[in-house]
Amino acid sequence: MAEFIKIYPENPNPKEIQKVVKVLKNGGLIIYPTDTVYGLGCDITNIKALERIAKIKGVKLEKSNFSFVCEDLSNLSDYVKQIDTTTFKILKRALPGPYTFILPGSKNLPNPFKKRKTVGIRVPDNSIALAIVAALGNPIVSTSIRDDDDVLEYTTDPELILEKWNNLVDLVIDGGYGDNEASTIIDLSEEEPIVIREGKGSLEIF
Repeated sequence: MAEFIKIYPENPNPKEIQKVVKVLKNGGLIIYPTDTVYGLGCDITNIKALERIAKIKGVKLEKSNFSFVCEDLSNLSDYVKQIDTTTFKILKRALPGPYTFILPGSKNLPNPFKKRKTVGIRVPDNSIALAIVAALGNPIVSTSIRDDDDVLEYTTDPELILEKWNNLVDLVIDGGYGDNEASTIIDLSEEEPIVIREGKGSLEIF
């Protein structure tokens, strides 16, 4: 049974954030709000937790397209090869925001992702998500929670999310209603930016 906690985005309670961090550090899976849809996440350093998420999503961990949710761009060099000024300017302009950027992966990637040429980086404009990552001290590996219902691609009500995921995860955060539009994915690993998926983020800033 998953724990269900309410956290207010206007002022995330540090005690509640620490509760979430404890679950993550113990290898737990959480469902948490972002600036787009609710995400399923775990600690990037915990192999067992990563394997659990891959199993839930029905993918091989090494081949998964999970995003790395970071607090800001300061620890980007841990996971991404050196990027040029133009790319960095795009990231600075767009983040925090509803974008996932595909960037060339570095040699320091955690073991399961070592063979990946690229990584998806996310800095959501959501105070709860950013507070969790800041308190954890490293990124969360994350993926959107899709719905089986074709009409409602993403569930936005935390209580309905709890109902569905109760036996699969360790904690569900109620951070208010989520959005039902996923992030815009932009590939910056080649010379020209390529839009992989148009989502919530505007393309005008590019």
